[in-house]
Amino acid sequence: MDKRETTREITVRNLKIGGKAPVTVQSMCNTKTWDVDATLRQIRAFQSGGCDIVRLAVPDVRSAEALSAIREGTDMPLVADIHFDYKLALMAAEHGIDKIRINPGNIGGEDHVKAVADACRARNIPIRIGVNAGSLEKKLLEKYGHPCPEAMVESAESHARMLEKFDFGDICLSLKTSSVPLTIASYRLAAETFDYPLHLGVTETGTEYNGTIQSAVGIGTLLSEGIGNTIRVSLTADPVKEVTAGIAILKAAGLRKGGVRFVSCPTCGRTEIDLISLATEVEKRVSSVKRDITVAVMGCVVNGPGEAREADYGIAGGVEKGLIFKKGEVVGTYPYDRLLDVLMDMIEGENEAK
Repeated sequence: MDKRETTREITVRNLKIGGKAPVTVQSMCNTKTWDVDATLRQIRAFQSGGCDIVRLAVPDVRSAEALSAIREGTDMPLVADIHFDYKLALMAAEHGIDKIRINPGNIGGEDHVKAVADACRARNIPIRIGVNAGSLEKKLLEKYGHPCPEAMVESAESHARMLEKFDFGDICLSLKTSSVPLTIASYRLAAETFDYPLHLGVTETGTEYNGTIQSAVGIGTLLSEGIGNTIRVSLTADPVKEVTAGIAILKAAGLRKGGVRFVSCPTCGRTEIDLISLATEVEKRVSSVKRDITVAVMGCVVNGPGEAREADYGIAGGVEKGLIFKKGEVVGTYPYDRLLDVLMDMIEGENEAK
């Protein structure tokens, strides 16, 4: 059994995380939370992109007070991102938030921790403890000399124990670093140490290209090992792209169905059609299709017919023309300039029929 299936289960609004629940995708608004209209627009964009959970920065009272209006404007599960100020956590709980990201060790004395634990317990609000290699406690850096898996897990454990002391166990953990190998090692150790659900992510990965690659390696490795219950891809880019990347990672790991699986071959000297342009346009056109299908665009007669035949719909290229396949059967041979239209007419026509 995957380690993810043996974790506790928490509920964020109406969404289950942990246990046998599907792995979910998260992102975070980059709007000012007090700007309710802008924040709701971005939440709707996340929702359209397939996002499951949205996190909101709550750095001040104005942002905390805006949560009520945001809650009224969307049914998305919402997480309040809070640092240091326990009063903001209490306000977020009062204003309809579904989950709180805060570290108990950073919010003052035990009375503050108890107040947050009590408020969240009363409203069935889980707490995510977010450990980051860049902000490890000084005593742990002195003990270990540098960020390492043992230091990351010890930090998470100390924060969790503070909540457990006040009979609060509705906890999710993250152990993020900007190093892919350190992130992987930290989560592996956490999976052996805790039964809390794990929120996966590689932090500070950079722009869309570099960040997607690092996240795919880090998150994808852990998911393939049965570790992780929810994920966030962190990119210096439009945050909706984080959702797109996250869903793609889950699909590649075999953990999310639905939507098109797109297959195309690399170019080589055997390619007889403008494969790059054709594949790019097909991928773009099928991105809005919600059916669980495979579409293949292959460039030559060596592997092309076989791969296209295995797909639900496919093109196998020839000299300025190509074969169209559907469910393993040849539909016909068409000139290059008609291939895309014929393929999309079949896919979109059956999509509408569904």
